[in-house]
Amino acid sequence: MGDPKKLRKKYATPRHPWIKTAIDAEKIITKNFGLRKKQEIMIANSFLKKYKNIAKRLIASKTEQSEKEGAQVLGKLQGLGLLTPEAGLDQILGLNVESILERRIQSVLFRKGLARTMIQARQFIVHRHVAIGDKEITFPSYLITLEEELQLSFRGKSALSNEDHPERKNEAKQIHKEAEAVKPIKEETSEEDESIPKDVIEDIALSKKELDEAIVE
Repeated sequence: MGDPKKLRKKYATPRHPWIKTAIDAEKIITKNFGLRKKQEIMIANSFLKKYKNIAKRLIASKTEQSEKEGAQVLGKLQGLGLLTPEAGLDQILGLNVESILERRIQSVLFRKGLARTMIQARQFIVHRHVAIGDKEITFPSYLITLEEELQLSFRGKSALSNEDHPERKNEAKQIHKEAEAVKPIKEETSEEDESIPKDVIEDIALSKKELDEAIVE
């Protein structure tokens, strides 16, 4: 058994690590989710494999105990936002590693618009700016529940809790504000054009007509 205090790996390494298709897929996942190490993918894969094995065992078993265990498993995965409330055990088998990575606090922080990139979301978490309610979270791999997601924000003492902080400014919103500020100027210009007397406009039109006739001759 060994010493219970000894740290153990939370993931299983692949049997064949040098498969090109797997390496290429891992590169894409690492980039899309702002991961630093491939071990983070392995942890998600191990989590997924664990619950898929449990689901297979419970689907094959028809006992009363298996029904209780199945309800507990579904409750946990539904709480994490990995399954819908109507989902069954068979839908656990349809989950993939991206489904797990989307529920990491790093991904949720970015999807909620509290960070501009996945890398920035990771930086905010590691630098102790992020909290769930009063609980400070400092590791990006934390799997957040739907209930906790509602309480996700920046720590009260963090400078990022201020929406006017430079790192929280949304460029798209800023452009929209600037466009709205310019819009009244255009309207004023159009009103000034309408204020030109009609007789002046008629004289301009007549002069243009005479000029066109002269060119034709």
